Amino acid sequence: MLKLAALPLALAIAAPAAAQDYPKRIPSPGGAVIIPFAGAQRAYDDFKYAPARRAGDFLYISGVIAGRRGNEGKDEAAFKASVRRAFQMLERTLAADGLTFADVTMVNTFHVWESPDFEGGKDAQFAAFSAVKDEFMRPPHPAWTAVGTTGLLGNGGIVEIQMIAYAPGKAGR
Repeated sequence: MLKLAALPLALAIAAPAAAQDYPKRIPSPGGAVIIPFAGAQRAYDDFKYAPARRAGDFLYISGVIAGRRGNEGKDEAAFKASVRRAFQMLERTLAADGLTFADVTMVNTFHVWESPDFEGGKDAQFAAFSAVKDEFMRPPHPAWTAVGTTGLLGNGGIVEIQMIAYAPGKAGR
């Protein structure tokens, strides 16, 4: 009988969540894990990391990868499109905790400067990335560290973007 009683719970857990179920907040010491949308839920469940985690007055956002999908080109326009997608995901993550890019105080970016997925060099990649970043983030600018690396977890990844936002009293507005 116990097995039959547990079946509806197992089915509910396995069923895909509806869009209205997001964003989710999972209480954690000093704050909450923020899961902005279903894809982020899969990352949380399968890879065991929080897409974002509020701790007191800070929101820490895990890295979002900008990179090629399928048959996308390797030119500057295709790269800029992938960076825009990444910033749109970051924007959704911030919004899930009631924040905007104006609340971001620190950006860390990890660049595969000699990526086989981008036909330009380091200067071209940085200029293209910066141009898109400026579409989303207005002055005053956050602190920013850009680091070169040899690879990222995601296939086709060119840049990974991580953020920290400072927003006292804004948690889950």
